[in-house]
Amino acid sequence: MTSNEQPSDVVTVSMTVNGRSTDGQTKARETLADYLRDELGLTGTKLGCEHGVCGACTILVDDKPARACLMLAGQGDGREVRTVEGLATGNRLNELQQSFRKHHGLQCGFCTAGFLMSATALLAENPNPSEDDVVEALSGNICRCTGYQTIVQAVLDVAGNTPKEES
Repeated sequence: MTSNEQPSDVVTVSMTVNGRSTDGQTKARETLADYLRDELGLTGTKLGCEHGVCGACTILVDDKPARACLMLAGQGDGREVRTVEGLATGNRLNELQQSFRKHHGLQCGFCTAGFLMSATALLAENPNPSEDDVVEALSGNICRCTGYQTIVQAVLDVAGNTPKEES
């Protein structure tokens, strides 16, 4: 924020991010994605299209997937926010992250955080999804590198399901 901003241009936000309470001030028009990245240093949330189409900025807000580029930081006030940085425990990747690695569910990595957050929400709601369930849950995330099958396999592996064989 700059010193010449008017009080009405500034909002106070208090939210829990990755299990930690945070309080701060931000511009009234700042997106939650920019707040997470610029104010809190959580750069795992990527900005791709900035129009809510690509899914790279997907985070969890109150355990539901949300596009951080479409939310204002002030809309996070009083909410529970989880980013990709909140998945691992210390330096240890969680099971889903390990499965993405095992199945090569990433290449350039730009979209990976969004896919991980969408898949995390799916598995929390439906711990035993079908392949169709996974495809549907990830349909809002775009990847230009992997062709999606390795990502779907990674999610199914965590769920203990075997993906269909390609014919």
